[in-house]
Amino acid sequence: MKAHDGMYIDGAWRPAAGRDTIEVVNPVDEQVIGHVPAGTVEDVDAAVRAARAAFPGWAATPPAERAERLAALRDVLAARKDEIAETVTAELGSPLAFSQAVHAGVPVMVAGSYADLAATYAFEEQVGNSTVYQEPVGVVGAITPWNYPLHQIVAKVAPALAAGCTVVLKPAEDTPLTAQLFAEAVAEAGVPAGVFNLVTGLGPVAGQALAEHPDVDLVSFTGSTAVGRRIGATAGAAVKRVALELGGKSANVILPSADLAKAVNVGVANVMSNSGQTCSAWTRMLVPAERYDEAVELAAAAAAKYGERIGPVVNAKQQERVRGYIEKGVAEGARLVTGGPESPRDQGYFVSPTVFADVTPQMTIAQEEIFGPVLSILRYEDEEDALRIANGTVYGLAGAVWAGEEAEAVAFARRLDTGQVDINGGRFNPRAPFGGYKQSGVGRELGAHGLSEYLQTKSLQF
Repeated sequence: MKAHDGMYIDGAWRPAAGRDTIEVVNPVDEQVIGHVPAGTVEDVDAAVRAARAAFPGWAATPPAERAERLAALRDVLAARKDEIAETVTAELGSPLAFSQAVHAGVPVMVAGSYADLAATYAFEEQVGNSTVYQEPVGVVGAITPWNYPLHQIVAKVAPALAAGCTVVLKPAEDTPLTAQLFAEAVAEAGVPAGVFNLVTGLGPVAGQALAEHPDVDLVSFTGSTAVGRRIGATAGAAVKRVALELGGKSANVILPSADLAKAVNVGVANVMSNSGQTCSAWTRMLVPAERYDEAVELAAAAAAKYGERIGPVVNAKQQERVRGYIEKGVAEGARLVTGGPESPRDQGYFVSPTVFADVTPQMTIAQEEIFGPVLSILRYEDEEDALRIANGTVYGLAGAVWAGEEAEAVAFARRLDTGQVDINGGRFNPRAPFGGYKQSGVGRELGAHGLSEYLQTKSLQF
């Protein structure tokens, strides 16, 4: 798609307040593929004012009508699926097949789920002599990351619109073309002017202005825990609500009774998916000591198959960051089984699929989020040791448990300090709540729990 040279505010593309622009770079060949405006405080203020003006009318719109607009949005996204996939591939570097199935396909499902929820959700209920209303919180500032550019937008904007909120979106500067395409889809779906607004720009300028704006009632942010802390502090000073989906260091716990080959192969695929740029990736594989060598051999063979199948990481800075973690793993004594810090290609921001063995729980690569195609394999002596290791990070976003019997896996999973656990390779559910414990965030996305983040409660007594 051709990049817009303005902001989408109050239902129209408008010139940006400033002249600075942001280059959009294809991470496969390092070529500039477009430019978008670098939004200013003035751009953010204009967008928030438009959202504030549109809020009373949208909040008063019957849920069934909001559901119709979301259904229309779902249909537009489905119709433009190929264009979406090509755009994500161009600015993120994701292989086209993955972009079609995941980056373009999942947002259609999520938008559809909120069209259904808006039509069926109990926004009003009787509790004794009280009528309890669920009302929209107001103007939402949505700040989204680059790793799943459209999914993260839809996971915030769709529930906000279903709730009756209006939105100002500040997307990641690495993937703004996907956000502009989404704004086109919103307009095509007939969402009223001012209900959704888009400001492209840098986090320290446009993102900070959005988080600090006094007329923003809730900030929904997905990204690093460090930035999430700053947004939380800013919002706390203003007694403003936040929804924060932050980092992860998820454990893939393979219990002794599990099908080892299946658990390892699925676990490696999970880490390599999207070039490792997934906050919920199972980057720590926990294996019983008596089967450790077998698991390492299986993981190395599985990872080697991804050498030509995964795309690059998003930019040069991220490439250096991931390579730095690999070097640190070697320096701290982990055994490099496959991959390594050397770039596998002369051009593009590629990182070799990497597997470490002999990783101990205290090592940096077992504690910090790398956000690249890097797997750490840890051994445990018994289930209590596995539980201690799995829960032994500041994060608690996701994870997996494998066992011969489902009940055994469930019993272990219930003891994990994490927000979502896949049992024996459980499938993605767009209606299940997603979010973390501990420093992995505050609040939930997706399904009815995600919708409730954008609602506030009022009770009338009779």
